[in-house]
Amino acid sequence: MRFGTLSTRFLFVFFLARYVEPTSVGYYGLFTATIIYGLYVVGLDFYVFLSREIVTVSEDKRGAMLKGQLALCGLLYVIVLPTFVLVLIRMDWSVSMLCWFVPILALEHFNQEISRLLIVLSDQVAASMTLFVRQGSWAIAAVALMIGYPEGRNINVIMALWVCAGLAAGALGIWRVKQLPIGGWSRPIDWRWVRKGISVSAAFLVSTLALRGIQTADRYWMEGLGGIETVGAYVLFLGVASTLMVFLDAGVFSFSYPALISHNHKREYDLARATVRRMFFQTLVISVAFGFVSWALLPYLLHWVGKAVYQNAFGLYPWVVLAAITNAVGMVPHYALYARGVDKPIIYSHIAALPVFVTSTWCLSKGHAELAVPISMTISFTLIMIWKAVAYHLVDSNHSTPKSA
Repeated sequence: MRFGTLSTRFLFVFFLARYVEPTSVGYYGLFTATIIYGLYVVGLDFYVFLSREIVTVSEDKRGAMLKGQLALCGLLYVIVLPTFVLVLIRMDWSVSMLCWFVPILALEHFNQEISRLLIVLSDQVAASMTLFVRQGSWAIAAVALMIGYPEGRNINVIMALWVCAGLAAGALGIWRVKQLPIGGWSRPIDWRWVRKGISVSAAFLVSTLALRGIQTADRYWMEGLGGIETVGAYVLFLGVASTLMVFLDAGVFSFSYPALISHNHKREYDLARATVRRMFFQTLVISVAFGFVSWALLPYLLHWVGKAVYQNAFGLYPWVVLAAITNAVGMVPHYALYARGVDKPIIYSHIAALPVFVTSTWCLSKGHAELAVPISMTISFTLIMIWKAVAYHLVDSNHSTPKSA
């Protein structure tokens, strides 16, 4: 199911590039980047705290935890969402994009939290099924419409399919969660526990918003440097490169990090170290293979798309895929630190990466134009990767007592 999702998303981005104007592809990229950024604003990164807590408590307490998360998110929607929409209005978003933004954001957030819950409770099969419905099913429908019906080749049709798939995935996720061993739904919400979670996740939120700020500002900055059609080409290349992380999440990380949390909770540090070592080699081999294969095949796919704007921008891709590989490898020490409960290196590295990205993009844009953005992303992700790797090495050298670093 994960491979099917990966394949359909990979194909979708090329059919989108073939049948939809590059300007529309560019606006689609800006929309998706803003959705992803918005997920963290309305979710407060609370899952970071919840994921470590829920696997360590008895089944009859889990429902109360989830109720606390739902209540918190409800408050955040009431407080934050109107402000978010006002900002988008000031950025001259079209009325149609604004109308699609709220339902898609809510559905993506709900389904994302369901998937995270299923993964952390080691129900990866159900998580894969909901992911396919949420991301793969509407991509298949969109491709079929674009091929068979010229009137289906517009962004509004794609957004409508996205909403329908989100509703179906949400229904499937609720059905599966009801079957899980989760009790305690009748317990009152422990607001003290929620406040503790906010204090833990708030620090993560700052670092996550800094990291996601890079992955959102890159598209807007690219528009300023090369125009909306260049954003369309950049989004196409990002769509190809991002399949690497989807594949790694499905085949490596979603199976390894629940085990890492369990090993560290039980102080089984030798087993945790072996898991990290296996994650690293799997990630490295898959990433390098993906980089070479995608780089070799992409020119043929661009020829099939048949639009000069994408072929002329091919020089962006080596830097885009290098940034994706650096980010992927950096996730290994990220999960290792997270499972140990060592959060500060994660937070500090993400926060430090944002000014590095801004400074390097500003400097490089004077002489390298559009290349400034992907090169700066590579520099930022390299900083994050090295910072986390060094921090994990220092923590692991004193594995008997996990410490913040």
